[in-house]
Amino acid sequence: MIFSQDTQPKTDTISVEKEKKLTLKVDFVSRYLWRGQCWGGDYFAIQPTIEYAITPKLTFGFWGTTNFKEDYFYPDGVSFYKGYQEIDFYISYQINDFLNFQIWDYYWPSVSTVDGVNNGYFYYGKDGVKTVDAILYFDFSEGYKYPFNATISTLVAGNDYRYDSNGDNPKQNFTTYVELGYTFSFFDKSSLKVLRNIELSQIVGAVLNNKAAYYNYADYDQISFCNIGIKITKEIDLGKGIAMPFSLNYIHNAATKNTELFGKNFLIATISLNY
Repeated sequence: MIFSQDTQPKTDTISVEKEKKLTLKVDFVSRYLWRGQCWGGDYFAIQPTIEYAITPKLTFGFWGTTNFKEDYFYPDGVSFYKGYQEIDFYISYQINDFLNFQIWDYYWPSVSTVDGVNNGYFYYGKDGVKTVDAILYFDFSEGYKYPFNATISTLVAGNDYRYDSNGDNPKQNFTTYVELGYTFSFFDKSSLKVLRNIELSQIVGAVLNNKAAYYNYADYDQISFCNIGIKITKEIDLGKGIAMPFSLNYIHNAATKNTELFGKNFLIATISLNY
């Protein structure tokens, strides 16, 4: 996944659906980074995913993350969360063999009660913790000469408001993020099994109109290349339908402002279990 996630979930319309409707996954990550945005500080997190294929093209899913922290303030007294938790539901429709449409409902309630923040699950107002994201995901990695992928993501509802210079007249901003990726596969035909299933992925992602400051660690007044990364992944087949990918991901946030709290460079290690 790219959202809440490094890469977007993808429905295989032929082989996977014939095998099973339910997919289970859990990621163990060294820290949670979303599109160059660091949530929950430099703390280990667990991120489960559950997907159910309603039809061969239509999938319903759940994704969550927690770092098991409850502290509200950082040691320097800055009011940012150490503890972070998020619960997302999404629906995904495979339009054709390279284009997938998704709707994500993000919910990130504060771990402690915070004045001026409404943690209501069904509340999508400007002081709430809900956002709806509409995504077009293009994936040319299967059956095409060049394994490109691309994401266009626009926030269409929820806490994504911009204000005038006086802090008045809130308007839905429709913050839009775009990303382009390319994936290399290595040693797929190697006689050494240990060298197979190795991928190298590169991405460049930018938020185009961040006037609502939804991307905290990006530029607010210009296009911001907040998510430039390279990731190497190796997958091990454990048998009985269980796979264990592990990856090392380097992310650079190239925003010119608002990166002071966590910095611009991140190295994230991930171990997953997929069924």
